[in-house]
Amino acid sequence: MTKSANSVKLLIEFLDQAFNARAWHGTTLRGSVRNVDYKEANWRPTARHHNIREITLHAAYWKYIIYRKVSGKTDISFPYPGNNWPKLTGAFDKKTWDKDKALLNKYHDLLIAELKSFPDSKLESFPPKSKFKYSKYLLGIGSHDLYHAGQIQLLKRLKRGGVVK
Repeated sequence: MTKSANSVKLLIEFLDQAFNARAWHGTTLRGSVRNVDYKEANWRPTARHHNIREITLHAAYWKYIIYRKVSGKTDISFPYPGNNWPKLTGAFDKKTWDKDKALLNKYHDLLIAELKSFPDSKLESFPPKSKFKYSKYLLGIGSHDLYHAGQIQLLKRLKRGGVVK
């Protein structure tokens, strides 16, 4: 990312457009799970493929990781065990699915709130113990949202019997 005034503001706009704002490019990550019920969220096309719930929690986990990097808050933990792809056990129902979606929203909102006071001058520096600059993590998490929104849209189409061309 090149240095310019209002870079953080532009990143916030990018992150919101990928996650929940109206966008020209199509469905956002939040929009992709909006009308998915818990049964559809738990469906998978084959035993070796991820389902919508797993993708949603994976996206929430990485938002949590980037939030920790940006905020410096390392004393918080993700509510599911495992990393990258949280380990899911136990019963799954509408209430659990609603909590899973709320977790995704929570970490997006926390990240955006943190960025509102994040200085542009810090974007090209490295978070502690990190290989990449803040700017790379922030661009990456927005791209990550869009990638998984597309996956979820495809899974919904497959589940609902649509033809994938």
